[in-house]
Amino acid sequence: MRLSWTDLGKSRAGKADGRRVEITGFVLAASALGGDERFLLMAEPGCCPGCVPDNPEAVVEVLARQPMKRADGAVTLDGIWRVSADDQGWRYQLHDAVPVKRLSRRTLMAASSLFCLPVPAIAQATDGMAVDLHSHAGNLLQLSFGRGSSSAVAEPMRQGGVAAISLAVVSDSPIIKLTDGRLRPSRDPRPGELYAFSQRSFPALHALAREQGMPIIRTAAELRAARAGQPSLIVASEGADFLEGRIERLDEAYQRWALRHLQLTHYRPNELGDIQTEPSVHDGLTPFGAEVIRRCNAMGIVVDVAHGPFELVKKAAAVTTKPLVLSHTSLTTRPAAWTRRILPDHARAIAATGGVIGIWPVTAYFPNVVAYATEGFARMVDIAGIDHVGLGTDQLGLVGGSAMPSYADLPQLAAALRTRFNAEETAKLLGGNFRRVFEASVR
Repeated sequence: MRLSWTDLGKSRAGKADGRRVEITGFVLAASALGGDERFLLMAEPGCCPGCVPDNPEAVVEVLARQPMKRADGAVTLDGIWRVSADDQGWRYQLHDAVPVKRLSRRTLMAASSLFCLPVPAIAQATDGMAVDLHSHAGNLLQLSFGRGSSSAVAEPMRQGGVAAISLAVVSDSPIIKLTDGRLRPSRDPRPGELYAFSQRSFPALHALAREQGMPIIRTAAELRAARAGQPSLIVASEGADFLEGRIERLDEAYQRWALRHLQLTHYRPNELGDIQTEPSVHDGLTPFGAEVIRRCNAMGIVVDVAHGPFELVKKAAAVTTKPLVLSHTSLTTRPAAWTRRILPDHARAIAATGGVIGIWPVTAYFPNVVAYATEGFARMVDIAGIDHVGLGTDQLGLVGGSAMPSYADLPQLAAALRTRFNAEETAKLLGGNFRRVFEASVR
C-alpha cells in the first residue's frame, strides 16, 4: 500500500494500521533521536530541527530494521504502519522500515557535477563584489559563548570574490535547545539575560574582524567601495531579542557595535513578533515590532524578516518605508506547517517593498551547486523577479550540509548561474541587489 502525505490525518492513514506501506519523505538527522535506527520522516526537507512540524499528525516516526545513513534527498521507505492513540507523541510510526531503492530521473540529474558545465562557464570569474546576506562564518556562534577560536573568513572570501558578508550574532542562543528533535525555546529568558549575551556576542564579532583585518561597514558608501581584495563585514543580529522590549538598546547597538542589519525574530516568538516554526501568539508583528521597524528606517538599519511568518511580513511591509530583506530561505509551492521555506505570495510581498530574498544552499533542497543555481535561484527569480533575489548562505549556521560550504566555491556558483542568466543578472544575484537595498536603507 502506498501512502502520501495528504493521507495523514485522514481515514486512509488510520485504516492502514498494521499493514505494510510505502511512503516517501525527507529524513531528519537521526542522531537527535537516539541513533541511525530511529528518526523522523517529513513531507519536505528541513534545514534544521526547528523545521520539524509541531503537528503530531504531520510527521512519521521511523524505526528502521537496521542503521540507515542520512540521505540528502527524498527517500522511499517500506515498513509496517502503526497508528498510536498516545497524544504525547507522534501519531504515526513506520516499524521494521527498509529503504526502497529506486533511481528517478530527477535524482540522476541532481547528482550531475558542476564539472559537466562547459569549460568557458567554469572559467567565468566573479567580479569581486559579491555580498552574502546572512552568515555565521568564522566560528562566530561558538565565539559568542567564549568557546574555541576563530576560523578563516577573509581568505576564502578573497579566493571566491566575496566583498562583504552580513555576519550575524544570534541573540536568543542561550535559551534555544534541541528538544524532542526540534530546535525550540527551552524556557523563558531571565530578565536581562539576552541583552547580557549580546554584550558578549557583539565584541566577539568585532574581535574577529580585527583579527582577520576585515573593515566593518557602517555606511552605504563603504559598502559601495567594498571589494574582495579586502573583505568587509556588516554587523548583523539574528533576532532582536537583546532589545528585551527597550527601543533605546537599538540606538546603543547602532552606535556602539555598528549594527546595520537586524533580523526581527529567530527561534523564539519574541517582543517583536511570531516565527514560522512555532504557533502564532502575536498575529504576526507586535506594536513594538512596528516601532523597531520605523526606528531602523530612520536610523539606517536594514530590516530582515527571515524566520517571520507571512502575517508578520505583510504587517512589516505595511509599516516600512525601506525595502525589506528575507536573508535566508527558498521557495516552495506546497503549504506545510512550520516550514522555513516560503510560498510565492510570501516572496512577492518582499519584492513589492523593493527588497531581496536570500537563497540558502541547504543540500536537502539543492544537493549540489548546479541545483542551487538552477533550481534555488532560478525558481525564486521566476516568482520575485531578477531584482529581488540574492545570496544567503547561512554559513556555519546550517545543521545539515551546504551546497556551497566555502566562500572559495563562489566561482562555481557564478558559473552555474551563467548557464541561466547573463553577466549583469548574475552580478545582481550575487550582491548587486543587496547593495541596492543597503544603500536605500543605510545612510
